[in-house]
Amino acid sequence: MIRRILMSLALTLMSLTPAAAASPGEQRGRTFALNNCARCHSIDKVTPSPLKIAPPFRTLHKRYPIETIAEALAEGIQTGHPTMPEFQLDPDQIHDLLAYMKTLE
Repeated sequence: MIRRILMSLALTLMSLTPAAAASPGEQRGRTFALNNCARCHSIDKVTPSPLKIAPPFRTLHKRYPIETIAEALAEGIQTGHPTMPEFQLDPDQIHDLLAYMKTLE
């Protein structure tokens, strides 16, 4: 019984961690998302967003063209609600974050 629980837990944890073969850019993008976005947004393939109104990263490509996301990140994301901080990323950060987000599609 305990062995089954531990196996189930291990499988769950493996599904929440990025693949070992992730590129350095994808890893940097995940780190950025974890440090700056995960408080409100889900940044993985399965969990709900901690803040209900914050869309999970895995669905952003369905709501917005990737080019639009890249442009917004470069110009500074501004939203209609006060809980979203304004971010303005440099080109390398944008590339890394979008590379990570593509792994969630």
